[in-house]
Order: sequence, then structure tokens, then C-alpha cells
Amino acid sequence: MPPVVHAAVSWQNGLAFSEQYQDVYYNSDNGLQETDYVFLQANRLAERWLDYPNASFTIAETGFGTGLNFLLAAKFWLDTAPIKANLHFISAEKHPLSPLDMSKAWQQWPTLKPFSEALIAHYPKAIEQGDVSLFNQRVRLSLLIGDAATAYQSLSQQQPKIAVDAWFLDGFSPAKNPDIWQGSLFQQMALLSNIHTSFATFTSASAVRRQLMAAGFQVNKQAGYAKKREMLYG
Repeated sequence: MPPVVHAAVSWQNGLAFSEQYQDVYYNSDNGLQETDYVFLQANRLAERWLDYPNASFTIAETGFGTGLNFLLAAKFWLDTAPIKANLHFISAEKHPLSPLDMSKAWQQWPTLKPFSEALIAHYPKAIEQGDVSLFNQRVRLSLLIGDAATAYQSLSQQQPKIAVDAWFLDGFSPAKNPDIWQGSLFQQMALLSNIHTSFATFTSASAVRRQLMAAGFQVNKQAGYAKKREMLYG
């Protein structure tokens, strides 16, 4: 396994900024509300998790970043889903934050301190071993270090094949990080999905929309969060 190259992060008014991609990790207005609106609401998780009949639900993500999407999804799962069901959250990250930067990022959200402390405690193991269980074994985090398309290609070739229920297409904007928003990724998504699988993303870029449709996804637009004009879901 090649050595892990941690993200080069600078701090602008207390907010994490990627030096590699010259982009912010989360919305400067309200990252918590943006995650809820773009990923939890657009994937209809509230209605899908209420009285959820299956033993597990799998979310796959294209950029772990600060772990904000993971922790909000985990908290919502613990608050909403039946106690005997489990959440499997898979995320790919080419440049994971260092443990120090991860801890600093989470100072922005003191209301989630019990959850962020649990993540930070397990974070080094997640980077090293790729798989950890949290919150009384009700949530499993699989962290895939490397390029998202390559990581999910490897995952799609495993047997038994992972079945993804919802996709969080996150990461830096297509203009800043075009390598991740490629047809090869969307094709791997399709291989890991079924007719009921949903997706959501903050971007409304036409190239992303076309490639998702080419991979077989039904794509819709709605108003984006805050100053963002539109976003995609389907």
C-alpha cells in the first residue's frame, strides 16, 4: 500500500481550505444545514429510515473530507432507524485530513462534540485499516484511501458485491477537481446500485448531469442550498 498523503489544509477565518484543490471543505454559511439539505433530505433518508425493514443500509460517498456528512448521517440514523438495523457508510478520500486538522475542523460544530470525539478517536485506525465500528456497533465506517473511481472499481469486483442504497456525491467542485467527476466513477456507481438506489450532489454541472444519465441514473434538478442556484438528485 502506498504511503498516505494527507491533505494540505490552511485555515481561513476558522474554516478548512484545501491547498491542493484551492477550494473550501464545506459551506461557509452553515455546513451542517447544507449537508442536511443536499444529502440527507435529497436522498429522502427520513422517510426511508422510518420503520426501515432491512438489517442494514449502505451509503457510499466520493469524498470524506472532514467527515461532516458521515457524522450527520450517523446521528440521523441513530435517531431515526430501528435499533436493530445497522448503517454501513463507505467513503473514498484521496487526501485524508491529518488527525490534528480533523480535530481542528470539528471545533466549528460543538453541538456534535459527542459524535466528533468518537470519530476522531477511531480516525487513525480507519485510515490504517480501512474499517471501524462506532456507536455501539450500529454504524460501520469503511474509509477507502485513494482515487474514488479506482476505489469503487475495486469494491465492485469484490464478492459478494456491495449493494449501495444511497450515494453522496461530494468532494471539491468539478471546476477545481475535474478528475473525480468522470464517467468512470459514474459507471462504477451504476454497478454498485439497483433500481431503488438514490443519489444527491451539490453540483448542477451539465457534464456531471450528462454522465450520470449515460450511466443509467434518472437525474433531477432542484434549488441548491443558500447561494447555490441548483443541485442534482435522482
